[in-house]
Amino acid sequence: MKKIFGLLLATFVFAGFSAVAQKSPKTNILFIFADDLGYKDVGFTGGDYYETPNIDKLSKEGMVFNNAYSGGANCAPSRACLISGQYTPRHGVYAVGTTDKGPIREMRLMPIKNTQHLSPANFTMADALRTAGYATGVFGKWHIGDEKDNTDPLNQGFDVAMDANGPKKVSVLADPKAIFQITDSACNFIKRNKDKPFFAYVSHHAVHGNHQARAATLAKFKAKAHGKNHGDPLFAACVYDFDEAVGKVLACLKEQGLEKNTLVIFTSDNGGTSGSSQEPLRGNKGSFYEGGIREPYIVRWPGIVKPGTHSDTPIINLDLYPTFAALAGAKIPADKILDGESLLPIFKGQQTSTKRDKLFWHFPGYLDRPVIRGRDSIFRTKPVTTMRKGDYKIMLYHEEWQLDGGWAKRATNNSVEMFNLKTDPGERNNIANKNPQKRDELLTDLQAWMKKVNAPMATIRTPAQEAMKLQPQKKRKKSAEDDD
Repeated sequence: MKKIFGLLLATFVFAGFSAVAQKSPKTNILFIFADDLGYKDVGFTGGDYYETPNIDKLSKEGMVFNNAYSGGANCAPSRACLISGQYTPRHGVYAVGTTDKGPIREMRLMPIKNTQHLSPANFTMADALRTAGYATGVFGKWHIGDEKDNTDPLNQGFDVAMDANGPKKVSVLADPKAIFQITDSACNFIKRNKDKPFFAYVSHHAVHGNHQARAATLAKFKAKAHGKNHGDPLFAACVYDFDEAVGKVLACLKEQGLEKNTLVIFTSDNGGTSGSSQEPLRGNKGSFYEGGIREPYIVRWPGIVKPGTHSDTPIINLDLYPTFAALAGAKIPADKILDGESLLPIFKGQQTSTKRDKLFWHFPGYLDRPVIRGRDSIFRTKPVTTMRKGDYKIMLYHEEWQLDGGWAKRATNNSVEMFNLKTDPGERNNIANKNPQKRDELLTDLQAWMKKVNAPMATIRTPAQEAMKLQPQKKRKKSAEDDD
């Protein structure tokens, strides 16, 4: 009997150890990525009409970054920066489709041709995590490639890829923007991989237009009084339904007992659209003012990140690649350039800021339709290179720089805008000529970076190209992505 009891005890102990061994010692990663959700489109940043109870709760459970940025001012470049860990000049994805959106006659320069897909030769974030033993899955929007040239997710490091945008079998009224179908797929992936490390990239189509919402949610916001800056019931309802989907995937983590061993990051791909004011921030999606590139950003990591904390250090979505790689212990090829910096020391409380002091954006093209309080009455942006250094931000506009005198005329040609974001977060006061010493310091830094990464400026047109501007311009077919 003692031998039998001993064998049974050993069996139970071994089974217990096996069960423990099956749980991954590595930290899981859940990355929730919204589409076109602006800095002021959520409750925890002070949105005065939108309601986001699940996202707001998440913000209290982790750390909020108040100066978090996207790598681009619209969808594709931001996503390419995220997945590659590189600034736009390195991968060439500057826009969705083309870089000459708008009336060509109003374009003083020739935009740099756009690369629509992220090269399959690029060693991606998912490649790095998969080589470190992580199961990798993307659910929802990809937008930087397809199967035709092997740039789809399955050829870019992901084991599983699922997308559903306006599915035929699911009523839009029941599942707006396919948010629940995407969420359910992500939850199934999490359940299947709960005993090994996983990277779940939940990349929603919400809240990009065309806006959709459930009937009851829409009725709720139609009955609600407008806020000071916001009052579109359909957009608010779309945000609210999206928030419910965020709550659902977080609940899935908890149900599987994975909440404590999962790093959760929530943010958006670019600023809000011109249909949603980002005041006091200037501009919207497609511009490089704060309203076009600053994002809501939350990090939750139980036991590591202190709940209810805030960080003012400027970060960018390129930082996530080195952060995830460091967390996973991934080996990066020697020739792979990463432009971001690991945020793990900040998450762990070992540092209060990054080691670098500058962030960059480069867009050598044109995007049509103006933004709120924009620089131009026709374009969201013209060719521009932007840098944030400490509290200062400088914007170098290629047209005036290339055609109106460059450095020699920098004080009079309107090629430079500079703002102190600490005292002027709304970018209302251009101080480029009020503080010429700081302006020239930042311009020198900016030009050094452009040379380092071989960032091409929009070019001066040849006489033949100039003549082509007078030819009738073909009208592009509009689509759901037209405002990208």
